[in-house]
Amino acid sequence: MTFDDIAAVDALEKALFPVDAWPLQMFYDELNQTDTRSYYVAEADGTVVGYAGLMCVLPIADVQTIAVVPAAEGTGIGSALLTVLITEAKERGAHDVLLEVRDDNPRAQRLYRWFGFEQIHIRPRYYRDGADALIMRLALSTWDGPPQAATKETE
Repeated sequence: MTFDDIAAVDALEKALFPVDAWPLQMFYDELNQTDTRSYYVAEADGTVVGYAGLMCVLPIADVQTIAVVPAAEGTGIGSALLTVLITEAKERGAHDVLLEVRDDNPRAQRLYRWFGFEQIHIRPRYYRDGADALIMRLALSTWDGPPQAATKETE
């Protein structure tokens, strides 16, 4: 992700997460923290269709955000973005990757479990609308790469 991508990412953020969208300035702030942050976009036909971000403060890495437009779900974009984040975390020397996922988002939970994440905690009422967050962890010592074949059900 570059500063030039932020307008498109911000528009997607507001469309995909109307209740919990990040403020525009947060994307600029995150991109400016190159020592601990990395952000990526996925494009199709020159249009941003997904984005993801990682924070890595050793020994932990944290998936800050990951999103794919509904029309592109099931095409492998989410898996590709997650693979990039996990690979980077491992290359940076992190021991674990953590993330929060809404308890009412089974599709994302299936993807994370397919990658080997395990639920380790619940944060009650974490999201602005009162939904709980499941805290999930992937131990990088056991991660040998992404699952081999994505299916519509897990992607």
